[in-house]
Amino acid sequence: MASKSFSEEDLSCPVCYEIFKDPLLLSCSHSVCKVCLQKFWESKESGECPVCRRRSSKEPPPNLALKNLCESFSVEKIQRSSAGSELLCSQHGEKLKLFCLEDQQLVCFVCRDSAKHRNHRFQPVDEAAVEFKENLKMKLKPLQKTLKIFKDVKLTWNQTAEKIQIQTQHTERRIKEEFQKLHQFLRDEEAARIAALRGEEEQKSQMMKEKMEKMSREISSLSDTIRAIEKEMGAEDVSFLQNYRTTITRTQCRLEHPERLSGALIHVKKHLRNLKFTVWEKMQEIIHTPVTLNPITAHPRLVLSEDLTSVRYSDERQKLPDNPERFGLYAAVLGSEGFNSGTHCWDVDVGGNTGWLLGVMIESAERKGSVYSRSGIWYMDYYDGKYRAGSTPNPATLLSFNRKLQKIRVTLDWDGGKLSFSDAVNNTHLHTHTHTFTERVFPYFNTGCKLSPLRILPVKVHVSVEQQS
Repeated sequence: MASKSFSEEDLSCPVCYEIFKDPLLLSCSHSVCKVCLQKFWESKESGECPVCRRRSSKEPPPNLALKNLCESFSVEKIQRSSAGSELLCSQHGEKLKLFCLEDQQLVCFVCRDSAKHRNHRFQPVDEAAVEFKENLKMKLKPLQKTLKIFKDVKLTWNQTAEKIQIQTQHTERRIKEEFQKLHQFLRDEEAARIAALRGEEEQKSQMMKEKMEKMSREISSLSDTIRAIEKEMGAEDVSFLQNYRTTITRTQCRLEHPERLSGALIHVKKHLRNLKFTVWEKMQEIIHTPVTLNPITAHPRLVLSEDLTSVRYSDERQKLPDNPERFGLYAAVLGSEGFNSGTHCWDVDVGGNTGWLLGVMIESAERKGSVYSRSGIWYMDYYDGKYRAGSTPNPATLLSFNRKLQKIRVTLDWDGGKLSFSDAVNNTHLHTHTHTFTERVFPYFNTGCKLSPLRILPVKVHVSVEQQS
């Protein structure tokens, strides 16, 4: 064996005084580490031996025999160190064969009979290791469960980030389509809106990047903790129990569950909200609808038109992020803009739709689960050939008409506390809700009809000019 024939000094480089690493054999028979020789030659600008100063070949061969000898010596050194690692009692010099359950520490047989451990309970090391490993295994389960939750949420966030990109592309195309209908002097308006969209995309993409980077760090930290605990569980019993106190504290780390991403998606309504109507304020000649739909609130089975003015039901569920703004149970969608003052009116073509509900919903109302079991919606609906009106969660009232309605006008007088429905064809009153509104409300649309969509009708704007005397 190398340890019986050579000492560490015999196998040390004459330059760095460490065990040889990749030794080279010089023509003078001296050996030097490859790196040490290169540094020496660079500093001296010559090819002489660092020991005897005799010149040597520019490319000395490796000393394989010495290299093998050094590697064997290093392995034996590690083995000797490991062999002597068995712990002994610091007070009595005896082997630590027992584990005190009260003090949770390793003890020897002499310690067991001492006054310090009088009336204490003990277990053999092997039995205690099995029991405490099982306990640690139970402690590990919540951490593993939390890790899975974090990974699942990160996957959802990745999907949300992809959706942001898709929304950005779709919204940019819509903006360009709208602006193609305008005159050349509106090019600056188009550029400004796209710049705003890009700015929001950059901001929210950066936000998602930071959140996902934070999530990755937390996942990495949690993974490291779990690996460290698992490594301790695989250690020798004595070593495991010696480090048990430290190991058990690692299982007590608690990370807050990931927050729900509210407002993470692109605010499509900000870029497309009544786009033509807004431009009309500058041009005074564009006709548009007073209300558009907000796609980030739409149930996954609802399909919105390109201009966000009509909605229909689909048998196929779209793959959309389950963001907090989106309806989860009922096939509903909100208008893009909410109202907390003034009077507002919009007409809806219900046509051949066999099932619909129109009205308003308060901003704070829950959108997941059974929205009709909680207050916050005032409506008129048509199902199974019957018209009804109501406010959640109260039962609806039947309405009787001698004709089938084609176009419904919804009029909100927020300040006056009234929500009225009328027949937009002949301007006939149908029903009025009275309520003192205290917060912002949004137009509310619900349909389960696949054949005929609900369509928000454009308004005709008349501009008059008064001449001042």
